[in-house]
Amino acid sequence: MSDLLIANRRQAGLTALYLGIFAMLWFSVPAAEQPLRALLVVGSIVALLTAVAGGVLSARLRGAGSPRDRAADRPYLLIVVAEFVAAGLGAAVVAAAGWSEYVPVLVCLVVGLHFFPLAPLLRDPLLKPLGVAICLVAAAALVTGLASGVSAGLVVGTGAGVFLLGYAVQALVRAYRPA
Repeated sequence: MSDLLIANRRQAGLTALYLGIFAMLWFSVPAAEQPLRALLVVGSIVALLTAVAGGVLSARLRGAGSPRDRAADRPYLLIVVAEFVAAGLGAAVVAAAGWSEYVPVLVCLVVGLHFFPLAPLLRDPLLKPLGVAICLVAAAALVTGLASGVSAGLVVGTGAGVFLLGYAVQALVRAYRPA
């Protein structure tokens, strides 16, 4: 197996690990009645299993292939720190304004936006459509929360969880596809 293929498979495993964990977290955001609550629990379990499979894959390939691109570490860290700062400060402002039920919407929007600078950095152009989808979930949650009795947290938790889990599973399928 070539070094590039090993590196791509390891990156796919890391993607499944990280996005599986975050999908599991998003599925835990909404308070829902049955039967949706049961589906969210199933989604969380599938997301956790996906994260474990991604972690195992990336750990198995850790020392194999070409060395990690350390030049991407600093920009990656800066993007993630900026994401957390923007989400944290934004959440504080939204909560201080008395709109705390919309904090998950803001966080979802920030998560979606952070995929755009990550796409070229991680050499994964499919992160851009994922970012668009996550931003659309945030917009749908805002509109739904303002215009109906449906909780915005339910929309973002379910929507972001589904898209992140779908992408994590896709990364695993990509990793295990024959070369």
